[in-house]
Amino acid sequence: MSRTLSPGRGSQLDATRRHNLSIILTTVHHHPGVSRAELTKLSGLNRSTVGALVGELADLGLVREVAPAEHATRGRPSPLVYPREEITALAINPDLDAVTIGLVGLGGTVYHRERYPWNGAPTVAETVKVATAVLERLRNEKSPAPRIIAAGVAVPALVRSDDSFIVRAVHLDWTEEPLGEILAAALGIPVVVRNDARVATIAETVFGAGRGVSDLVYLNGSPSGIGGGAVVDGVTLRGHDGFGGEMGHTAVVGGREQCHCGRRGCLETEVSLERLLAVLGRDSVDPRDLDDELSSAAVTPTVRAEIQRQMTVLAGAIGNFVSIFNPEVVILGGFLSSLYAVAPQLLDGAVARDSFAQISASARIERAQLGSRLLLVGAAELAFLPLLRDPASHAIEALR
Repeated sequence: MSRTLSPGRGSQLDATRRHNLSIILTTVHHHPGVSRAELTKLSGLNRSTVGALVGELADLGLVREVAPAEHATRGRPSPLVYPREEITALAINPDLDAVTIGLVGLGGTVYHRERYPWNGAPTVAETVKVATAVLERLRNEKSPAPRIIAAGVAVPALVRSDDSFIVRAVHLDWTEEPLGEILAAALGIPVVVRNDARVATIAETVFGAGRGVSDLVYLNGSPSGIGGGAVVDGVTLRGHDGFGGEMGHTAVVGGREQCHCGRRGCLETEVSLERLLAVLGRDSVDPRDLDDELSSAAVTPTVRAEIQRQMTVLAGAIGNFVSIFNPEVVILGGFLSSLYAVAPQLLDGAVARDSFAQISASARIERAQLGSRLLLVGAAELAFLPLLRDPASHAIEALR
């Protein structure tokens, strides 16, 4: 089912204690360092109920309270509530050029990141091997030992949401792979697998440029192509089979290149990291370095011309998405974020020219704020979801 991203409001009824625990933990997760007073306001619960719920979450080992600095408050200070640092998830992102693994805590903090470059797409078996080795090392070397409750996987693929089954990952050459089942058996923890762009949409909505926004479009540019996601009235767009948001396969004006989907002129064949790397003379680049790479090379005529061409094509597609979804914000992540950073005024102007003015006037374009952490934070969000939905039963089960 589609996911509502906001914590919601609490209830005073004793029968809904588990629901109220979920509300409080989710709010702390979204706003680390929130005060009890703010929790009372955000949840709609009374002060004594919030105090009892925070106490129970602390007893479960999920949150901790910190007294505010004396000079920071007036009158009676309200303790600040943080997630426990040791409650973590393993985040896994296999893509065409690398497998990236992260250790992410509640609150969206990335404690550890490793990127393993690959010559050619990694296989399922190679991805599992890397993830297993990193998990074992993290458990043995980190002090204090992290409590890794689950793993989340962001993959450029059509993913069947019900059972984390890879239907097709064209660029990785994975077909009909029970990735969730294979990883769960190897890692010994629950595993959730989703499309990378949908994962990024959730991360930016909870922790980034989409925080507090009810209607947005997210476009993710990865080595494997362009994916997307949307939040409509606070609910993530899923689609009948969980495949909604394949925006990279939108046909663009003037597109001629053959796409792997069978069509010609798809957005991801005309706007691509591969084409940017070709004019840069690079085979691969760490996402953390792409901003500097493009900025430095943009003075070169061939690089500048390719940037302008891709911006023009991208603007036409964004204009269509704005007309369809009427978003408050369009967020660009991955290499699209770096592309936009080179000349934001160029894309802004092109979108304004290519859009229905009365609709596009209220929309803005922003870069994803999480940068290279984006897919790791999003993948971890998948892993944390069962805990956030029912902190009491999930925490107790994890302690057994």
